[in-house]
Amino acid sequence: MGIAILILLLSIQVKAQQTKEKAINVAIGYGLSAPYDDVDIVSPGFYLQGEYVFAISKWFDIRPYAGLILTKSNGKDLNQNPTTYETTSNAFLIGGKARVTAPIPWVAPYLETGIGASIGSFTTYTPFDDMDKNGLVLHIPFSLGLELGPKHNFNLAFTYYFQPSIRQFVGAAAFGFTFPLKK
Repeated sequence: MGIAILILLLSIQVKAQQTKEKAINVAIGYGLSAPYDDVDIVSPGFYLQGEYVFAISKWFDIRPYAGLILTKSNGKDLNQNPTTYETTSNAFLIGGKARVTAPIPWVAPYLETGIGASIGSFTTYTPFDDMDKNGLVLHIPFSLGLELGPKHNFNLAFTYYFQPSIRQFVGAAAFGFTFPLKK
């Protein structure tokens, strides 16, 4: 699957003259990390991401991205009870996504997914897992959001990066702005 996505990204880059628009999207938001296990542990943090947007049509685009997620345990579970369990990520995010957008004026919902890597330090300590890793891990991004405004230059999104090898996901509620690039 990863090879197929890479081939798709490269083939679109080779035929760049077919791309209608290019832009930069910057998003910032409230980040979090949580384990896959069904436990009430979430670590809050900060999220920042930049994307280079290749608009293929009004409803489909390709987005190579780079970002940052920083989360830290506050020593409490979701019910504000003290806990020694934690799930944290302090990582650089890099990869590529494809976005499908409903071409609706002013408020256009979208869905995106792709493949990427997280580079940093990760801890998943729950009643079921005890993992502490530094380095590179695969992640699978997934986002649901809304493009807003007459030119869809603003967006609100819930974005997640599933990291199977460390049994956790990171995510954010983020606000973004798109800057069109001149040809």
